[in-house]
Amino acid sequence: MALLAEHLLKPLPADNQIKTRHFLEAVSHLPPFFDCLGSPLFTPIKADISGNITKIKAVYDTNPAKFRTLQNILEVEKDISLRFIQVFLQSTCDGEQDENHPNLICVNATKAYEMAPKKYHGWIMQIFQPALYAAPYKTDFLKALSKGQNVTEEECLQKIRLFLMYTQMMAKLKYKV
Repeated sequence: MALLAEHLLKPLPADNQIKTRHFLEAVSHLPPFFDCLGSPLFTPIKADISGNITKIKAVYDTNPAKFRTLQNILEVEKDISLRFIQVFLQSTCDGEQDENHPNLICVNATKAYEMAPKKYHGWIMQIFQPALYAAPYKTDFLKALSKGQNVTEEECLQKIRLFLMYTQMMAKLKYKV
């Protein structure tokens, strides 16, 4: 407990930016805490926490200067997630589809995954492929996006196009492209 208290209970710096290296040093003392609980029931929790620490460390180690703070890592993750959504929605609006199953959105999700987060994942694609079959039909997806409003598919697609224009405009402003 002394190690946990010493490393985890420090106040935030004045700028509220948590340095990644310091964070990793502090949380490295967290997984052994679950050994003190004695029960193997806590093993999955320990493994999950350890896995998350490993992922953060792997990102940090790729470029410690770029990922100096946790906020830097989160910003990149946010950009990757937004890119996935943009490619997925654009592909849907463009009418890209499986010729044999036009109401499935697997083609759109696969394209988005391959263009955005895939390069950051290794084994996760083994989980992603089967998960595609749990994706809703295109009609159900568009209905869910409409939040119960009675709109046509084309009206929903038009709203998606406006969203895409907005996000592209915001990205240009952010990166001054």
